[in-house]
Amino acid sequence: MSVLSPLETYRARLAERQAVAAARERTHVALGNAKVAVFILVLVYWAVTVQGHPNSTLIGAAVVAFLALAIWHELVIRSLARAHAAVAFYTDGIARIEDRWVGTGKASERFRDTEHPYADDLDLFGVGSLFDLISGARTPIGEDRLAAWLSRAAAPNDIRQRQARVSALRTHIDLRERIATVNAAAGPRRLMPDQLIAWAEAPPAVPRALRSVAVLLAVAFFGGIAYALSGGPAWPLAPLAVVNGILLWWLMKRAEAAVEGLSSATISAGLDLLAKVIAEIEGATFNDATLIALAARLKGEAPGEAASRGIARLARVSDWADSRHNAFARILEIPVLFTVQVAFAAEAWKARDGARLRGWVDVVGEMEALLSLAGYAFERPDDTFPEIIEPSDGEAVYDATDVAHPLIPRTVAVRNSVSLGSSPKPPTFAEAPAGKQAASPQVLIVSGSNMAGKSTLMRTIGLNAVLALAGAPVRATRMRLTPLVLGTCLRHTDSLREGRSGFFTEVLRIRQICDLLEQPGRVLFLFDELLSGTNSKDRRTAAEALVRMLVACRAIGVVTTHDLALTEIAAILPGDIKNVHLQDQVENGQMRFDYKLRDGVITQSNALELMRMIGLDV
Repeated sequence: MSVLSPLETYRARLAERQAVAAARERTHVALGNAKVAVFILVLVYWAVTVQGHPNSTLIGAAVVAFLALAIWHELVIRSLARAHAAVAFYTDGIARIEDRWVGTGKASERFRDTEHPYADDLDLFGVGSLFDLISGARTPIGEDRLAAWLSRAAAPNDIRQRQARVSALRTHIDLRERIATVNAAAGPRRLMPDQLIAWAEAPPAVPRALRSVAVLLAVAFFGGIAYALSGGPAWPLAPLAVVNGILLWWLMKRAEAAVEGLSSATISAGLDLLAKVIAEIEGATFNDATLIALAARLKGEAPGEAASRGIARLARVSDWADSRHNAFARILEIPVLFTVQVAFAAEAWKARDGARLRGWVDVVGEMEALLSLAGYAFERPDDTFPEIIEPSDGEAVYDATDVAHPLIPRTVAVRNSVSLGSSPKPPTFAEAPAGKQAASPQVLIVSGSNMAGKSTLMRTIGLNAVLALAGAPVRATRMRLTPLVLGTCLRHTDSLREGRSGFFTEVLRIRQICDLLEQPGRVLFLFDELLSGTNSKDRRTAAEALVRMLVACRAIGVVTTHDLALTEIAAILPGDIKNVHLQDQVENGQMRFDYKLRDGVITQSNALELMRMIGLDV
């Protein structure tokens, strides 16, 4: 029996979902026409029979038929929205597999941080970023967790556990689709989990013991209205209004404080989405013990304790909190103490479920981030999970065979093998004599021509390290590495706003990376065009001192340069530092690059040739 590839699987499912969407569309149009027809028939019948007294039974039947069609139509519209969302889910998946995904992913600009040790240099966030490629999270909770995983290396045991969970979730396409399509027709949602948790765990804003009193006063007021309408005296309403007014005056500020954090239609929509995402996770079947345990934390010990129901109850309270601003609710403030009643409902939710919200949020973030990595792994079956090794005597190791840039289309991405660290292993760039093994250097100095691919090589190394340390598969045929702390200095431009030159910006980033040496774990550093903003003499002296210090601290890394004077550093620390290069060739007036890493120092330059190619007489 043949097994479909990810692309074939998505295409087959896309065809099925498109057929469903087309059927729903036809039903949607038919029901819309039916509603219009019923409405027109009623108008015509009314106009024809208005002098002869229209049959109320027929009118009533028509109204009932119209309402039934309206309800059916609404259900079909929601189903159609889910069908369209499913079509988009597989369309986007196919675009990712075919490397046409840029601009279709999640908007991740909110996670950008120019002060992060590597995120901006490696394009982790923003348009066309690694996050945009990977993320399938529906809630801000899942997005935040995935962003955190990409921004900070996990401990070795956590990485291995994530790898196992991602492998177990890799084929759960139905679950990913169901989560992607819940609340497809809903509007924008805003949910700030940290603020919601803080609200849920805060002490009561209103005394819960008074809830019964508030309910009795509201019932008494409406009872007085009913009694007065039936012919009884209306004077009891006056003292009830005074008592309600006093209680409202006493509790109003605290009641407003109790519900202010829930008072937004977008928050309500976000909570409703969260409840349905949780329900999908609760209803999923897992074979992995750790995933079963995660889902069990959402289900609770009894049906009423399920997280999905708890969040759904909070969504209703949020709806009430938002509705207190409309005119009808304002009218009800004195009769039923509307805002106070909503505050008591919010406090009752906090008493029942507030202490569990943090755990629910944690599970949702974990599951959504895992499902994002699982989708990424499913769509890239040729990528492999790296081997996370324990450091020997505190040494750092980064050993990758045929590693490629994960954001470059596979048809054009060039693979190289990169090995850093002191552990003896087979050489990467040149064959060692038979029966011998060569120790990998701690530092590679990469020289090369303009546009030869030095910066891309750096990002290839860095991005695959990020994926490996987050628990995701990497674009390499094999990778093994120790826990690493990553720091990069690839983009360093001047800033008029901050009054910084490009060189000073680079120096500040180098200082930041050096500070990482004091943290637990060995540092993997990536320096592009090291100290290019100063003169050759200072650059050579400072670069040597910096590299010596990094080697002494047992860090590993890569330095690229146009200045061949920096390649002389390798002779000072043989074995610890190695020269490699990327080169180009000029054929028939055209510059050609193969982007392959080779041993030794570059022996040619293309600067003059590039200038001549664009018409400069140099």
